Amino acid sequence: MAFDVAQLMKMSQAQLDELFRNSPAGNIPRGEGEGTVIIDPGTELTNIVAKFAHIFAWQGKVFDPESGELCNKILPPGIKAIIASVYKDKSWFDERECIVIDYSKTSLVAHWIRDEIREVAPALYLGIVYWDEDKLINFALAFPEA
Repeated sequence: MAFDVAQLMKMSQAQLDELFRNSPAGNIPRGEGEGTVIIDPGTELTNIVAKFAHIFAWQGKVFDPESGELCNKILPPGIKAIIASVYKDKSWFDERECIVIDYSKTSLVAHWIRDEIREVAPALYLGIVYWDEDKLINFALAFPEA
């Protein structure tokens, strides 16, 4: 089944966890991915929070696989900031391969954050955000298909 961001936002947390568990890491993306936070998935609050966060906080991530880095697009003008290292490693969620977005050595403001993503459909990644080692929220990254 091909998924899109709207479908991910309607899923329950258990369904998102199962989708992440059953998806391959995929290739490290290239370029700009449109980001959507997924908080309290499958509820009315999900869309409201996602829209608010997209306008006022986080719009997505810009990947450079050759350098092994990315930067986030944040705040209303889409400032490129908060750099992270990107590499493949074992997931904290299930010990299977994922793409890790690691802020521990690149960011003073987000050094305790780790993201993990897997490709759930062509050019669509589902992510998990960890604070230290605690699973916090999910997010989606949608890339233009080549």
